[in-house]
Parts: sequence; C-alpha cells; structure tokens
Amino acid sequence: MALPKRKTSKSKRNMRRAHDHVAVPNVIYCECGEPTLPHRVCPSCGVYKGRQYLQKADD
Repeated sequence: MALPKRKTSKSKRNMRRAHDHVAVPNVIYCECGEPTLPHRVCPSCGVYKGRQYLQKADD
C-alpha cells in the first residue's frame, strides 16, 4: 500500500480544506420584520415583492 513520504504540514492541510467550509446563508428582512432568504416567499407573512402569495392559517 502506498504511504506518504513526508508528514503533511498544517499549512498544506489547511490550504486543501479551504473550500470545505459551509457557506453562511444570505439573510434579508421582510416588510414584516422577519428574517428570510432572498427570492423566496416570507414564511411568516406570505409576501414576496410586495404581493401576497400565501394566506396565514387561522389557529
């Protein structure tokens, strides 16, 4: 079985792992003030680009 000839340094190891991070989601705030993802209907009020798309369920 093949084995590495030298120990991989911390610098080389971390450079290889530089692209393995989890991206932080971009958060915007709806007109109602709730945080939501961009280009999606707000889950709390149902509004997207000023238009009502979802009706709130009565409890």
